[in-house]
Amino acid sequence: MRYLVMLMFFGAGAAFAQETVRTGADVLAASNFDRLDGKTVGLVVNHTALVGDEHLINLVHAAPNVRVGAIFGPEHGLRGTAEDGEAVSDGKDLLTGAPVYSLYGATRKPTSTMLAGLDVLIFDIQDVGARFYTFISTMGLSMQAAAEAGIPFIVLDRPNPLSGAYVSGFVLESDQESFVGQYAIPIAHGLTVGELAMMIQGEGLMPGLESLALEVVSMEGWDRSMQWPDTGRPWVATSPNIPRFDNALVYPGTCFFEATSASEGRGTLTPFLQVGSIEVDGARIAEELNNRSLPGVRFEGVEFTPAPLSSMDTAPKLNGQTIRGLGITVTDRQNYQPVEVGIHILHAYYHASPDSDQFLTRPEWLARLSGTSRLLEMLSSITPEAIIASWEDDTARFTQRSEHYYLYD
Repeated sequence: MRYLVMLMFFGAGAAFAQETVRTGADVLAASNFDRLDGKTVGLVVNHTALVGDEHLINLVHAAPNVRVGAIFGPEHGLRGTAEDGEAVSDGKDLLTGAPVYSLYGATRKPTSTMLAGLDVLIFDIQDVGARFYTFISTMGLSMQAAAEAGIPFIVLDRPNPLSGAYVSGFVLESDQESFVGQYAIPIAHGLTVGELAMMIQGEGLMPGLESLALEVVSMEGWDRSMQWPDTGRPWVATSPNIPRFDNALVYPGTCFFEATSASEGRGTLTPFLQVGSIEVDGARIAEELNNRSLPGVRFEGVEFTPAPLSSMDTAPKLNGQTIRGLGITVTDRQNYQPVEVGIHILHAYYHASPDSDQFLTRPEWLARLSGTSRLLEMLSSITPEAIIASWEDDTARFTQRSEHYYLYD
Protein backbone atom coordinates (compact mmCIF):
# COMPACT_ATOMS: atom_id res chain seq x y z
CA MET A 1 0.00 0.00 0.00
CA ARG A 2 1.29 3.45 -0.85
CA TYR A 3 1.14 5.74 2.15
CA LEU A 4 -0.56 9.12 2.31
CA VAL A 5 -2.11 9.18 -1.13
CA MET A 6 -5.67 9.49 0.21
CA LEU A 7 -5.81 12.01 3.04
CA MET A 8 -8.88 12.74 5.14
CA PHE A 9 -9.83 16.41 5.52
CA PHE A 10 -12.44 17.68 7.95
CA GLY A 11 -14.36 20.92 8.14
CA ALA A 12 -12.77 23.68 10.15
CA GLY A 13 -15.85 24.43 12.24
CA ALA A 14 -15.18 28.15 11.77
CA ALA A 15 -14.78 30.67 9.02
CA PHE A 16 -11.14 31.30 8.19
CA ALA A 17 -9.55 34.50 7.01
CA GLN A 18 -7.32 34.59 3.98
CA GLU A 19 -4.24 32.47 4.64
CA THR A 20 -1.62 34.67 6.27
CA VAL A 21 0.83 32.19 7.76
CA ARG A 22 3.51 30.17 5.98
CA THR A 23 4.72 27.14 7.91
CA GLY A 24 8.31 25.99 8.18
CA ALA A 25 7.51 23.34 5.58
CA ASP A 26 6.21 26.04 3.22
CA VAL A 27 9.41 28.02 3.69
CA LEU A 28 11.66 24.99 3.18
CA ALA A 29 9.80 23.91 0.03
CA ALA A 30 9.98 27.46 -1.39
CA SER A 31 13.76 27.26 -1.09
CA ASN A 32 13.73 24.13 -3.27
CA PHE A 33 15.09 22.20 -0.27
CA ASP A 34 18.51 23.72 -0.89
CA ARG A 35 19.74 23.00 2.64
CA LEU A 36 19.06 19.29 2.07
CA ASP A 37 21.08 19.09 -1.15
CA GLY A 38 22.90 15.77 -1.39
CA LYS A 39 21.44 14.41 1.85
CA THR A 40 19.55 11.28 2.76
CA VAL A 41 16.78 12.38 5.09
CA GLY A 42 14.51 10.80 7.64
CA LEU A 43 11.04 12.32 7.99
CA VAL A 44 9.06 12.23 11.26
CA VAL A 45 5.65 13.11 9.82
CA ASN A 46 1.99 12.25 9.59
CA HIS A 47 -0.89 13.33 7.37
CA THR A 48 -0.64 16.95 8.60
CA ALA A 49 2.79 17.50 6.96
CA LEU A 50 1.29 19.35 4.02
CA VAL A 51 2.57 22.11 1.77
CA GLY A 52 -0.60 23.33 0.12
CA ASP A 53 -2.31 20.15 -1.07
CA GLU A 54 0.94 18.19 -1.43
CA HIS A 55 2.54 16.04 1.22
CA LEU A 56 6.09 16.74 2.34
CA ILE A 57 7.14 13.18 1.52
CA ASN A 58 6.18 13.65 -2.12
CA LEU A 59 7.90 17.04 -2.38
CA VAL A 60 11.16 15.89 -0.81
CA HIS A 61 11.14 12.79 -2.99
CA ALA A 62 10.74 14.95 -6.10
CA ALA A 63 13.51 17.35 -5.09
CA PRO A 64 16.79 16.89 -6.96
CA ASN A 65 19.75 15.54 -4.98
CA VAL A 66 17.63 14.65 -1.93
CA ARG A 67 16.75 11.11 -0.97
CA VAL A 68 14.08 9.96 1.48
CA GLY A 69 15.83 7.25 3.48
CA ALA A 70 13.23 6.52 6.17
CA ILE A 71 9.82 7.69 7.34
CA PHE A 72 8.62 7.69 10.95
CA GLY A 73 5.00 7.95 12.07
CA PRO A 74 3.65 8.99 15.54
CA GLU A 75 0.54 7.92 17.47
CA HIS A 76 -2.46 7.51 15.12
CA GLY A 77 -0.10 6.53 12.28
CA LEU A 78 0.97 8.24 9.09
CA ARG A 79 -2.62 8.75 8.00
CA GLY A 80 -3.83 9.88 11.41
CA THR A 81 -6.65 7.32 11.41
CA ALA A 82 -5.51 4.83 14.09
CA GLU A 83 -7.54 5.14 17.27
CA ASP A 84 -6.32 6.60 20.55
CA GLY A 85 -3.76 4.25 22.09
CA GLU A 86 -3.84 1.80 19.17
CA ALA A 87 -0.44 0.31 18.28
CA VAL A 88 0.65 0.99 14.70
CA SER A 89 2.75 -1.39 12.60
CA ASP A 90 5.77 -0.71 10.40
CA GLY A 91 5.43 -0.66 6.64
CA LYS A 92 6.93 0.58 3.39
CA ASP A 93 6.25 3.64 1.29
CA LEU A 94 5.81 2.53 -2.30
CA LEU A 95 6.46 5.99 -3.75
CA THR A 96 9.93 6.42 -2.24
CA GLY A 97 10.76 2.80 -1.41
CA ALA A 98 11.67 3.96 2.09
CA PRO A 99 10.80 1.93 5.18
CA VAL A 100 8.02 3.37 7.34
CA TYR A 101 8.73 2.93 11.03
CA SER A 102 6.02 3.27 13.63
CA LEU A 103 6.94 5.26 16.73
CA TYR A 104 3.76 4.06 18.41
CA GLY A 105 4.25 0.33 18.27
CA ALA A 106 7.16 -1.84 19.33
CA THR A 107 9.23 1.29 19.95
CA ARG A 108 8.52 4.97 20.56
CA LYS A 109 12.03 6.17 19.82
CA PRO A 110 13.96 5.66 16.55
CA THR A 111 16.66 3.03 16.96
CA SER A 112 20.21 3.23 15.64
CA THR A 113 19.27 0.66 12.99
CA MET A 114 16.36 2.81 11.80
CA LEU A 115 18.63 5.86 11.57
CA ALA A 116 21.49 4.09 9.81
CA GLY A 117 22.48 5.89 6.61
CA LEU A 118 20.55 9.09 7.38
CA ASP A 119 22.23 12.49 7.22
CA VAL A 120 19.46 14.42 8.96
CA LEU A 121 16.15 13.83 10.77
CA ILE A 122 13.25 16.22 10.05
CA PHE A 123 10.13 16.71 12.19
CA ASP A 124 6.95 18.13 10.63
CA ILE A 125 3.73 17.38 12.53
CA GLN A 126 0.90 19.72 13.49
CA ASP A 127 0.47 19.76 17.29
CA VAL A 128 -2.49 21.05 19.34
CA GLY A 129 -0.62 22.88 22.11
CA ALA A 130 -1.45 20.53 25.01
CA ARG A 131 1.27 18.73 26.98
CA PHE A 132 -0.50 15.37 26.98
CA TYR A 133 -0.98 15.24 23.19
CA THR A 134 1.78 12.76 22.37
CA PHE A 135 3.29 14.28 19.22
CA ILE A 136 5.64 16.44 21.28
CA SER A 137 6.83 13.37 23.20
CA THR A 138 7.62 11.75 19.86
CA MET A 139 9.53 14.87 18.89
CA GLY A 140 11.67 14.81 22.05
CA LEU A 141 12.49 11.11 21.76
CA SER A 142 13.40 11.61 18.10
CA MET A 143 15.68 14.50 19.09
CA GLN A 144 17.35 12.23 21.62
CA ALA A 145 17.82 9.49 19.00
CA ALA A 146 19.31 11.99 16.52
CA ALA A 147 21.76 13.21 19.17
CA GLU A 148 22.83 9.65 19.90
CA ALA A 149 23.30 8.98 16.18
CA GLY A 150 25.25 12.22 15.68
CA ILE A 151 22.93 13.61 13.01
CA PRO A 152 21.22 17.04 12.89
CA PHE A 153 17.55 17.48 13.80
CA ILE A 154 15.39 19.99 11.90
CA VAL A 155 11.95 21.12 13.09
CA LEU A 156 9.64 22.61 10.47
CA ASP A 157 7.60 24.94 12.65
CA ARG A 158 3.80 25.12 12.70
CA PRO A 159 1.31 27.27 14.67
CA ASN A 160 0.20 26.54 18.20
CA PRO A 161 -3.57 26.42 17.59
CA LEU A 162 -4.30 27.82 21.08
CA SER A 163 -1.98 30.80 20.43
CA GLY A 164 1.39 31.65 21.89
CA ALA A 165 -0.20 33.73 24.64
CA TYR A 166 -2.24 31.15 26.58
CA VAL A 167 -0.24 29.31 29.27
CA SER A 168 -2.14 27.39 31.92
CA GLY A 169 -2.30 24.27 34.06
CA PHE A 170 -0.05 22.41 36.45
CA VAL A 171 3.62 22.18 35.52
CA LEU A 172 4.45 18.47 35.26
CA GLU A 173 5.99 17.02 38.42
CA SER A 174 8.88 14.61 37.93
CA ASP A 175 7.07 11.59 39.42
CA GLN A 176 4.33 11.95 36.77
CA GLU A 177 6.62 11.65 33.75
CA SER A 178 5.15 9.44 31.02
CA PHE A 179 4.52 9.43 27.28
CA VAL A 180 1.62 11.85 27.90
CA GLY A 181 3.90 14.08 29.96
CA GLN A 182 7.54 14.05 28.94
CA TYR A 183 8.59 17.53 30.10
CA ALA A 184 8.21 19.90 33.06
CA ILE A 185 5.85 22.24 31.21
CA PRO A 186 2.23 23.34 31.88
CA ILE A 187 -0.73 21.62 30.26
CA ALA A 188 -1.09 24.53 27.81
CA HIS A 189 2.49 25.67 27.23
CA GLY A 190 2.04 28.48 24.70
CA LEU A 191 4.94 27.39 22.47
CA THR A 192 5.22 26.26 18.88
CA VAL A 193 6.87 22.89 18.35
CA GLY A 194 10.02 24.66 17.18
CA GLU A 195 10.18 26.85 20.26
CA LEU A 196 9.48 23.85 22.48
CA ALA A 197 12.29 21.86 20.83
CA MET A 198 14.68 24.72 21.57
CA MET A 199 13.50 24.87 25.19
CA ILE A 200 13.76 21.11 25.66
CA GLN A 201 17.41 21.32 24.64
CA GLY A 202 18.23 24.66 26.24
CA GLU A 203 16.67 23.90 29.63
CA GLY A 204 17.75 20.25 29.75
CA LEU A 205 14.14 19.02 29.86
CA MET A 206 15.37 15.77 28.32
CA PRO A 207 18.86 14.29 28.87
CA GLY A 208 21.46 13.70 26.18
CA LEU A 209 20.74 16.69 23.93
CA GLU A 210 23.78 18.82 24.69
CA SER A 211 25.54 17.90 21.44
CA LEU A 212 22.44 17.86 19.21
CA ALA A 213 22.66 20.09 16.12
CA LEU A 214 19.13 21.51 16.31
CA GLU A 215 17.67 23.78 13.65
CA VAL A 216 14.18 25.30 13.42
CA VAL A 217 12.80 26.49 10.10
CA SER A 218 10.58 29.33 11.30
CA MET A 219 7.14 30.30 10.07
CA GLU A 220 6.36 33.56 8.35
CA GLY A 221 3.38 35.72 9.31
CA TRP A 222 2.56 34.10 12.66
CA ASP A 223 2.44 36.02 15.95
CA ARG A 224 1.72 34.97 19.51
CA SER A 225 -1.81 36.37 19.58
CA MET A 226 -2.99 34.10 16.75
CA GLN A 227 -5.30 31.19 17.38
CA TRP A 228 -5.82 28.76 14.52
CA PRO A 229 -8.65 30.62 12.72
CA ASP A 230 -6.47 33.74 12.58
CA THR A 231 -3.89 31.91 10.44
CA GLY A 232 -6.32 31.53 7.54
CA ARG A 233 -5.19 27.92 7.15
CA PRO A 234 -7.71 25.08 6.77
CA TRP A 235 -7.81 22.68 9.71
CA VAL A 236 -6.70 19.11 9.07
CA ALA A 237 -7.88 16.63 11.71
CA THR A 238 -4.79 16.07 13.86
CA SER A 239 -6.23 12.77 15.14
CA PRO A 240 -9.59 10.97 14.85
CA ASN A 241 -11.16 12.74 17.83
CA ILE A 242 -9.80 16.21 17.02
CA PRO A 243 -11.64 16.66 13.70
CA ARG A 244 -12.02 20.46 13.98
CA PHE A 245 -10.38 23.39 15.69
CA ASP A 246 -13.35 23.56 18.09
CA ASN A 247 -12.39 20.15 19.48
CA ALA A 248 -8.74 21.16 19.81
CA LEU A 249 -9.73 24.33 21.68
CA VAL A 250 -11.66 22.55 24.45
CA TYR A 251 -9.47 19.42 24.55
CA PRO A 252 -6.90 20.64 27.17
CA GLY A 253 -9.72 20.78 29.76
CA THR A 254 -12.27 18.10 28.95
CA CYS A 255 -9.55 15.51 28.34
CA PHE A 256 -9.55 15.15 32.16
CA PHE A 257 -12.75 13.14 31.72
CA GLU A 258 -10.66 10.27 30.30
CA ALA A 259 -9.84 9.53 33.98
CA THR A 260 -13.50 9.21 34.97
CA SER A 261 -16.44 6.87 34.49
CA ALA A 262 -18.12 9.66 32.51
CA SER A 263 -18.01 10.11 28.75
CA GLU A 264 -15.72 12.72 27.22
CA GLY A 265 -17.89 12.69 24.10
CA ARG A 266 -16.06 9.95 22.22
CA GLY A 267 -18.42 7.86 20.14
CA THR A 268 -20.14 11.03 18.93
CA LEU A 269 -19.30 13.58 16.24
CA THR A 270 -18.46 16.21 18.87
CA PRO A 271 -15.82 14.64 21.15
CA PHE A 272 -14.61 16.83 24.04
CA LEU A 273 -17.35 19.38 23.27
CA GLN A 274 -19.75 17.40 25.42
CA VAL A 275 -19.30 15.26 28.51
CA GLY A 276 -21.71 13.29 30.60
CA SER A 277 -22.33 10.79 33.37
CA ILE A 278 -25.19 8.32 33.86
CA GLU A 279 -25.58 9.41 37.49
CA VAL A 280 -25.58 13.20 37.02
CA ASP A 281 -28.04 15.48 35.19
CA GLY A 282 -25.94 17.64 32.87
CA ALA A 283 -28.62 20.35 32.71
CA ARG A 284 -28.15 20.96 36.44
CA ILE A 285 -24.38 21.22 35.95
CA ALA A 286 -24.94 23.62 33.03
CA GLU A 287 -27.08 25.92 35.18
CA GLU A 288 -24.50 25.88 37.97
CA LEU A 289 -21.60 26.67 35.62
CA ASN A 290 -23.47 29.37 33.69
CA ASN A 291 -24.07 31.13 37.01
CA ARG A 292 -20.29 31.41 37.43
CA SER A 293 -20.01 33.56 34.27
CA LEU A 294 -16.83 31.89 33.04
CA PRO A 295 -15.40 33.93 30.14
CA GLY A 296 -16.09 32.96 26.54
CA VAL A 297 -18.32 29.94 27.15
CA ARG A 298 -21.95 28.87 27.53
CA PHE A 299 -23.16 25.51 28.84
CA GLU A 300 -26.36 23.61 28.15
CA GLY A 301 -27.91 20.27 28.93
CA VAL A 302 -27.61 17.83 26.01
CA GLU A 303 -28.60 14.25 25.40
CA PHE A 304 -26.28 11.89 23.54
CA THR A 305 -25.64 8.19 23.11
CA PRO A 306 -22.04 7.08 22.46
CA ALA A 307 -21.84 4.56 19.63
CA PRO A 308 -18.98 2.92 17.68
CA LEU A 309 -17.68 5.19 14.93
CA SER A 310 -15.26 3.47 12.57
CA SER A 311 -13.36 6.65 11.75
CA MET A 312 -13.12 7.83 15.38
CA ASP A 313 -13.75 5.30 18.18
CA THR A 314 -14.98 1.72 17.80
CA ALA A 315 -15.42 1.07 21.54
CA PRO A 316 -16.44 4.31 23.26
CA LYS A 317 -17.07 4.58 26.98
CA LEU A 318 -20.76 4.13 27.96
CA ASN A 319 -21.42 2.63 24.53
CA GLY A 320 -25.15 2.55 23.74
CA GLN A 321 -26.21 4.32 26.93
CA THR A 322 -28.25 7.51 26.68
CA ILE A 323 -26.58 10.27 28.66
CA ARG A 324 -28.09 13.52 29.91
CA GLY A 325 -24.86 15.40 29.54
CA LEU A 326 -23.26 18.82 29.36
CA GLY A 327 -22.65 20.65 26.09
CA ILE A 328 -19.95 23.30 25.72
CA THR A 329 -20.34 26.22 23.32
CA VAL A 330 -17.40 28.59 22.97
CA THR A 331 -18.85 32.08 22.50
CA ASP A 332 -15.56 34.01 22.53
CA ARG A 333 -12.58 31.86 21.61
CA GLN A 334 -10.00 34.53 22.45
CA ASN A 335 -11.19 34.82 26.06
CA TYR A 336 -12.03 31.14 26.52
CA GLN A 337 -9.73 29.33 28.98
CA PRO A 338 -9.88 25.59 28.26
CA VAL A 339 -7.86 24.27 31.22
CA GLU A 340 -9.70 26.46 33.74
CA VAL A 341 -13.07 25.49 32.26
CA GLY A 342 -12.06 21.82 32.43
CA ILE A 343 -11.30 22.15 36.14
CA HIS A 344 -14.67 23.80 36.79
CA ILE A 345 -16.52 21.03 34.92
CA LEU A 346 -14.55 18.22 36.56
CA HIS A 347 -15.05 19.72 40.03
CA ALA A 348 -18.81 20.14 39.46
CA TYR A 349 -19.25 16.54 38.30
CA TYR A 350 -17.05 15.21 41.12
CA HIS A 351 -19.23 16.86 43.77
CA ALA A 352 -22.52 16.03 42.02
CA SER A 353 -21.69 12.32 41.72
CA PRO A 354 -23.30 10.00 44.31
CA ASP A 355 -19.96 8.22 44.75
CA SER A 356 -16.86 10.24 43.92
CA ASP A 357 -14.65 7.12 43.92
CA GLN A 358 -16.90 5.53 41.32
CA PHE A 359 -16.71 8.73 39.27
CA LEU A 360 -12.90 9.06 39.36
CA THR A 361 -12.16 5.50 38.27
CA ARG A 362 -8.58 6.17 37.07
CA PRO A 363 -6.92 8.45 39.62
CA GLU A 364 -3.47 7.53 38.32
CA TRP A 365 -4.48 8.69 34.84
CA LEU A 366 -5.81 11.97 36.24
CA ALA A 367 -2.39 12.49 37.85
CA ARG A 368 -0.64 11.73 34.55
CA LEU A 369 -2.85 14.12 32.57
CA SER A 370 -2.81 16.95 35.09
CA GLY A 371 0.85 16.42 35.91
CA THR A 372 0.32 16.13 39.66
CA SER A 373 -1.08 13.67 42.19
CA ARG A 374 -2.35 16.68 44.20
CA LEU A 375 -5.33 17.33 41.95
CA LEU A 376 -7.38 14.44 43.33
CA GLU A 377 -7.14 15.75 46.89
CA MET A 378 -7.79 19.31 45.71
CA LEU A 379 -11.02 18.26 44.01
CA SER A 380 -12.41 17.04 47.32
CA SER A 381 -11.16 19.84 49.56
CA ILE A 382 -10.97 23.21 47.77
CA THR A 383 -12.84 25.28 45.18
CA PRO A 384 -12.03 25.23 41.45
CA GLU A 385 -10.85 28.83 41.78
CA ALA A 386 -8.35 27.75 44.44
CA ILE A 387 -7.15 24.85 42.26
CA ILE A 388 -6.51 27.26 39.40
CA ALA A 389 -4.74 29.74 41.67
CA SER A 390 -2.43 26.95 42.90
CA TRP A 391 -0.59 26.72 39.58
CA GLU A 392 -0.35 30.42 38.70
CA ASP A 393 3.07 31.04 40.31
CA ASP A 394 4.51 27.98 38.53
CA THR A 395 3.15 29.01 35.14
CA ALA A 396 4.50 32.54 35.64
CA ARG A 397 7.98 31.13 36.33
CA PHE A 398 7.66 28.84 33.30
CA THR A 399 6.73 31.78 31.07
CA GLN A 400 9.76 33.73 32.25
CA ARG A 401 11.99 30.82 31.21
CA SER A 402 10.20 30.02 27.98
CA GLU A 403 10.35 33.61 26.71
CA HIS A 404 14.07 33.09 26.00
CA TYR A 405 13.08 30.63 23.24
CA TYR A 406 10.41 32.71 21.51
CA LEU A 407 10.87 32.93 17.75
CA TYR A 408 7.85 35.19 17.25
CA ASP A 409 6.53 38.39 18.82
